[in-house]
Amino acid sequence: MADLALARHAAPLTPAAHKGADQPTIQAGRFTLRPLRVSDAGLIAHYTADRRLAEGTRAIPHPLPPGAAQGYVERAMDAGRDEDVWAIDGSTSDQCEMVGVVSLTRLEDEQSELGFWIGAGFWNTGFATEAVQALVAANPHDARTLFAEAFQDNPGSAKVLTNCGFAYLGDAESWSVARGARVPTWTYLRRMR
Repeated sequence: MADLALARHAAPLTPAAHKGADQPTIQAGRFTLRPLRVSDAGLIAHYTADRRLAEGTRAIPHPLPPGAAQGYVERAMDAGRDEDVWAIDGSTSDQCEMVGVVSLTRLEDEQSELGFWIGAGFWNTGFATEAVQALVAANPHDARTLFAEAFQDNPGSAKVLTNCGFAYLGDAESWSVARGARVPTWTYLRRMR
């Protein structure tokens, strides 16, 4: 699963911390992609405490340190951020308030890196594919190229990427904090214009 970083230590959150008003809300079928808010920290901590989810990412530690989810939300709400993070929010269609997240990290030269994770209780429901499709269609960074990667022992995430028009580039390795090891990856690219 593509991933998002959670910090080991974090300052407490306050509602006034939200500065990312420039991040758009994106409608996507069964749910809405919306900027993170302070109240998301509890569900983020709950989902990312699952070893299987953490081990499917580069930067989520296991066990999850106290305050890590709050720190992650705070960074996602900071006006000076490089990464935009959206909650996959199904509350408008009688689904869970948050089933996972999808993100874009700004790189150089009009390029962004896509990341996502879905809470284990929502695996194999199509939420990841729908979220990535909606984010790609909106292209909120106006990127000309999107990159993504998936661990080779997680073909489900690779399938999400190929279903969303990403083309395989090659094999690589990335460090997984939860595994404490380098993990073989598949790297993908999607040309946007």
